[in-house]
Amino acid sequence: MRKMPFAVCLGAALLMIAGSAAAEQPNFAKVKEYRIERSVPPEAQACIECHRATTPGIFADWAKSRHANANITCLDCHLVQPGDVDIAKDHEKYYGRSDLPYGEDQYKVPIASIVTPKDCSRCHPDETTQYSRSKHANTIEIVWKIDPWLNDGMNSDNERKTGCFNCHGTVIAIDADGNIDPATWPNAGVGRVNLDGSKGSCTSCHTRHRFSIAEARMPEACDQCHLGPDHPQIEIFEESKHGTMYHAYKDEYNFDAAGGTWTAGVDYRAPTCAGCHMSGSGKVFTTHDVTERLSWETQAPLTVRPSEFAAFPAQTDWQTERNKMKDVCRQCHGDSWINDFYAGFDKAVEEYNEIYYKPARAMMDDLYAKGLLDKTKYFDERLELEFYELWHHEGRRARMGAMMMAPDYSWWHGFYEVKFRFANLMEEAGHLIETGEKAYVAKDFPNATGSTERPKAVFPQ
Repeated sequence: MRKMPFAVCLGAALLMIAGSAAAEQPNFAKVKEYRIERSVPPEAQACIECHRATTPGIFADWAKSRHANANITCLDCHLVQPGDVDIAKDHEKYYGRSDLPYGEDQYKVPIASIVTPKDCSRCHPDETTQYSRSKHANTIEIVWKIDPWLNDGMNSDNERKTGCFNCHGTVIAIDADGNIDPATWPNAGVGRVNLDGSKGSCTSCHTRHRFSIAEARMPEACDQCHLGPDHPQIEIFEESKHGTMYHAYKDEYNFDAAGGTWTAGVDYRAPTCAGCHMSGSGKVFTTHDVTERLSWETQAPLTVRPSEFAAFPAQTDWQTERNKMKDVCRQCHGDSWINDFYAGFDKAVEEYNEIYYKPARAMMDDLYAKGLLDKTKYFDERLELEFYELWHHEGRRARMGAMMMAPDYSWWHGFYEVKFRFANLMEEAGHLIETGEKAYVAKDFPNATGSTERPKAVFPQ
């Protein structure tokens, strides 16, 4: 019988000792107990091949996405889940057609037309949870609580669909034939109420079918909604030093950095909307709740702390959130600059509240109490429109301009116009009180035909 060489015996003994020692080490690497499947099922392959032929734009977007690189296919997002009622009936007609690649019945699967945050949460649970508690996700509730156009039916249902609800979102409904009601779809509004009970649309910011994190970091992702006379954040950003620097150096920005790693001074020179309000920065973690980091509600008629905003009280402490925003600012600015900025912003809020809004509100209440203004409808009397634009247009521009460091919007488009709106309102109001004359009511206010019934999906009682 041949003896085992000494070296082999020694090696075997050492392996046994090492194995025993390794077993006692808590950080010893374990063999992976799962396997990543790099192939896709035949049904998913059929989707890809058909869309490559029939909708090449969709296919090309998906093919360039991170989803495609991770083998996330059409089925992972669109396959019908338990409880889904928005099954795409017309989609089933594509199966059994000889002119389509992979059109055989063997590949037939039920598809849901609408992909919701609930669907996305299977892979992105934290982002979905954060988004669900934001003003974005709950904006339909907010707008119905504060907006006279809806509550007093002063515009038409189609004006709302093509205008208001493209940003705020619709309440998705199914018609009598079991199809998605065209009055509620297509829509990618941030507060869309979906048939599965979830709120919002991730594609508002990460447009389909590329779902790019880079796109959502660019200010252009926000300007589809945050623009115009009542909330001109994109115009304000364009005027600010942040906007100027973004346009000068955006070709150098690394918009494709991994989530949570987008770093000031490394990946970008000046922040975009996402850089301040959402992206991780320094000690501040990434969030999909844009309500965080806010210390004032500058969209509200009377500026209040986010937790005091009656339409949607934030579950936050304004001082804690302000400190988060200051930590974001500290990536590029010193404390004296940051603190002096907030002193000016707070003073702008105080002057708007005390000098303009509260006296104007008190005057309007006095006119209603004296019967000189009629509350039956809103906007059918000129003073109602004057007061609305004082806070909803000029007042917002003044506060938001101060907040985002755009001097033209803080003054010429803001407080300058607030002054003249305020002066005209007080002059006409004073005349009505002095003479006892009632305000003129516009009996023929156009296209005031919209429903005043609040959506039951948002307001169940």
